[in-house]
Amino acid sequence: MILYTMMPSELIFPYEADSPSNQQMVSYQGIPLLVEMMDGQNVQVVRILSTDPQHYMDNQICPGAKISFANLEGLSAL
Repeated sequence: MILYTMMPSELIFPYEADSPSNQQMVSYQGIPLLVEMMDGQNVQVVRILSTDPQHYMDNQICPGAKISFANLEGLSAL
C-alpha cells in the first residue's frame, strides 16, 4: 500500500505506548514464551520465543493456547 500524504507518519500511525500491556515473558518447562494474562487463573500464549523447531510442534504451547496456573509448575518470569 502506498500512502501519498503531506502528513507525518506519526500522525497517521500513532505510537501506542500509552496502552497498558498485560503481556509478560516467561519460561515454561525451559521454553521461553510471551504470554498474556487472561484472568487470575489463566494465561494465553502469544508467541514462542524459542529457536528449537520441536517447540513449535507442541500443541500445549502453540500461540493461542491457554495454560492454567495450576498446571504451571515450570513457570518462571524471565
